Amino acid sequence: MATAKEKKAPATRKKAPFSKDTYKYWFESMLLMRRFEEKAGQLYGQQKIRGFCHLYIGQEACVAGSVTALKEGDKYITAYRDHAHPLALGTEPGKIMAELYGKETGVSKGKGGSMHMFDKERGFFGGHGIVGGQIPLGVGIAFAEKYNKTGNLCITYMGDGAVRQGAFHESLNLAMHYKLPVIFAIENNGYAMGTSVQRTSNVTNLSKLADAYEMPSESVDAMKVEEVHNAVANAAKRARKGDGPTLLEFRTYRYKGHSMSDPAKYRTKEEVMAYKRRDPIEQVKLSILDYKIATEDYFQEIETKTRKIVLDAVDFAEKSEFPPADEIFKDVYAQEDYPFVMD
Repeated sequence: MATAKEKKAPATRKKAPFSKDTYKYWFESMLLMRRFEEKAGQLYGQQKIRGFCHLYIGQEACVAGSVTALKEGDKYITAYRDHAHPLALGTEPGKIMAELYGKETGVSKGKGGSMHMFDKERGFFGGHGIVGGQIPLGVGIAFAEKYNKTGNLCITYMGDGAVRQGAFHESLNLAMHYKLPVIFAIENNGYAMGTSVQRTSNVTNLSKLADAYEMPSESVDAMKVEEVHNAVANAAKRARKGDGPTLLEFRTYRYKGHSMSDPAKYRTKEEVMAYKRRDPIEQVKLSILDYKIATEDYFQEIETKTRKIVLDAVDFAEKSEFPPADEIFKDVYAQEDYPFVMD
């Protein structure tokens, strides 16, 4: 039987493995990504956004966990599912929304649209529409960081379909050979467009693809932002020591189709619901409550704040102007390299 002293002892508060600020950043950043993407999908349906549009809903932990594990000066490059990455890095949501609208106030001056977002000041090098095309570019960025002895690295994101490209294997070979500071992050959402990994490869554990190059690798539960953070932090430590690249397979999931034109009929409702029960935002919310970092009032406050940020971004995009016709000839070549003017 417990003594009177033991009965009066307060319950021990669980110690959070990360700081309050980190947990709050994860929640607020991922919620902004989610609400922004939901609004983008709605606006696409209203034909406010044209062209291609690939939503990141469900995959938010991949980039949120990476940002907290890396440092200022590190570089990021990804494929065409790229709205969330600059949001996580602090790019103004209005500029991202304006880019989706094709307006001149967009982060790429309205020239890139959904698939080609860039923010040099925050180390974000795109946003690339060619499947796998960004992978060797990420290796080149990492080479420059090593050459210039900056101590920085480049994290290079790609989808599971991109690993079928020859450029992927060439990139891994070169990165390992030269011990470049690059992290290869496969955002494995299970489907290359509408084709499952099981239908395209005998190797479904994509982290094993690094074995041929004797490169360290790891499969990560990317529905848990803490797991992403830890994996990226370890890979970054290796890169900064000069030990070379790491391949991380982020096992994640997208709730929507490949793009806005994809009804995703190749998946069952049961499959989608199984992943939604492990939603990365909800898992962070539970951790915040479990570690008593905040109360329910906090979540309501952030929800209200986030929805206003998104609406303000839409308002900014709506009020912005389309670029003039002659803007199409600008930024095609670097002026110092090609000093001619097109007439």
